[in-house]
Amino acid sequence: MSSSVQLFRDQKYHELKGQCIQQRQLFEDPEFPASDESLFYQSAPPRKVEWKRPKDLCEDPHLFVNGISSHDLHQGILGNCWFVAACSCLALRKTLWQQVIPDFHEQEWDPKNPEKYAGIFRFRFWCFGEWTEVVVDDLLPTMDGKLIYCHSNEKNEFWSALLEKAYAKLAGSYEALDGGSAADAIVDFTGAVAESIDLVQGKYGEIISEQMKLFEDLLKVHKRGGLISCSIMPSSGRTNEMETQMGLVIGHAYSVTAIRKLRLGERLIFSFKAEKLFMIRLRNPWGKREWNGAWSDNSEEWKKVSNSERKNLGLTLENDGEFWMTFEDWCKNFTDVDICRIVNTSYFSIHKTWEKKMMRGAWAKNSEPLLNRSGGCFDNKETFLQNPQYIFDVKKTEDKVLVSLQQEDRRKYKKEGKGDSIPIGFEILKVEDNRSYRLHKLTVQERVATSPYINTRTVFLKRILKQGRYVLIPTTYHPGIITEFILRLFTDVPSKLRELKEDKPKMTCWSLLCGYPRRVTQIKVHSADGLQKQDRSGGADPYVLIKCENQNVRSPVQHDTTSAIFDTQVIFYRKNMDSPIVIQVWNSNILCDQFLGQAVLAASPSDPREQQTLQLRGRGSREAAEVPGHITVKVFSSDDLVEL
Repeated sequence: MSSSVQLFRDQKYHELKGQCIQQRQLFEDPEFPASDESLFYQSAPPRKVEWKRPKDLCEDPHLFVNGISSHDLHQGILGNCWFVAACSCLALRKTLWQQVIPDFHEQEWDPKNPEKYAGIFRFRFWCFGEWTEVVVDDLLPTMDGKLIYCHSNEKNEFWSALLEKAYAKLAGSYEALDGGSAADAIVDFTGAVAESIDLVQGKYGEIISEQMKLFEDLLKVHKRGGLISCSIMPSSGRTNEMETQMGLVIGHAYSVTAIRKLRLGERLIFSFKAEKLFMIRLRNPWGKREWNGAWSDNSEEWKKVSNSERKNLGLTLENDGEFWMTFEDWCKNFTDVDICRIVNTSYFSIHKTWEKKMMRGAWAKNSEPLLNRSGGCFDNKETFLQNPQYIFDVKKTEDKVLVSLQQEDRRKYKKEGKGDSIPIGFEILKVEDNRSYRLHKLTVQERVATSPYINTRTVFLKRILKQGRYVLIPTTYHPGIITEFILRLFTDVPSKLRELKEDKPKMTCWSLLCGYPRRVTQIKVHSADGLQKQDRSGGADPYVLIKCENQNVRSPVQHDTTSAIFDTQVIFYRKNMDSPIVIQVWNSNILCDQFLGQAVLAASPSDPREQQTLQLRGRGSREAAEVPGHITVKVFSSDDLVEL
């Protein structure tokens, strides 16, 4: 975790605590007062809410009683099962909850030194890319002497109620937590990367091969410290909080507490044919109401499982809200799953590690097209390229890329009636290998990936990309919307992610001496065919070298072929109009590469922009002798440097 922690509302925990102890009084938070405005922004309480401190609610208050567990939590009258499910997930991982509840020993009640207690607590959340410390007092909302919101099984345990209060303070009120996504809360607890999967759309309940891929993926995420939650979306005739015939609650977030491959029957020493079951364990944040299908707590199926295996699984047969089901049943009964990956960036890990880059950005409006940064999605052809643009490189032949685009949390705007997330998404375009200025028109670039466009806080995409340079364009769905975002990119090798800010080369004092570009030319070498055979097997290992003035761009080598597909794109800003562009084809050899032929282009704005096939020639001018082979290219030139 980063050592720099932001302070919410600039409240310093140690300073405030010290003052309270000195003055012998308990902390009362002026930034989140014990009043209705901290509870509601719209509705009013059904009855008067009384704010009480833990010592007024029980004899012997504690932050934790017998440690922390996913069984500690019960949802109150607030519709925030998503938050409670996220807390259940968090409680499973000591390294994670210790980040959220820092120095928990020091925050615990100390019966031996009651004078050291000041009624002040602190929690940390990962807010929009930064760890942020939130201070709260211990005045909690009650009715009839009982906590009305999130509370623990144990009457004298208060970590969940205090954590919820700190989260409500961040959101502006308790009511602002009504309705939400468990993935968002988990990201706020951990800085994880969230991915949402629609189990119905992906046909995971029907296609067994997809189901198995998902099981292995979730097993890996769970083993590596990730957190998973799931729910059933309401559909026609089924409403929120309604129960299915199988005992599952609709519109309700469940936390995944275990994923296992289970052996059936005692395995004989010489027999390895014991049947394997793919199982998942869930927890209902209400602490009761469980699945009643196959493998539910009292079902017949458990008789097939040996006592040692049951013990190993920690099977409890109480109605405690926790239950097992087969992965197949889970895929058929649930509709949505939120996966929060703790992406490993440590160099000292035994697991796969990722290279991470994070950028902060904003969609901002400007009437000048070159300055506008809120162009809307790809459908807005005229304005799409006016969005922020980020460039990155894939250095390997292929690399798996994870992209997470997160907009700011809009909960705090609920009081103004603007609390809903904006539909956002992003495009990834394969661009010229040497591009370093903003894109102004799509000509030879390929659209290689499009994220979902959705009004959730985070949009996630996983893709395998080929070697080359890419531009990532985050967008709001509609143009002209203003808000901030963070972009996170994870790759296997460093990607050099950076924002493209300049539209064209800068005019400097140096330009006056050496000249300033007067023309921009874009070239895509699609393929070469009919090349001279170079080796005994009758193939060649060709690559292209594109030369312009004093710049050279080389494509990757294509192996063992005389008809190669290159799809190499380049862009040149040209000072000397008389200097042609030369596209050479070479054969890659261990000792010395061999020249196979070239094409010389004037590349002027009046030249045809359609794809053309050119005869390869020997070295020299455009009229040099023909040699075997052709290349297929597309060339665009313009004397307006911000056209391409």
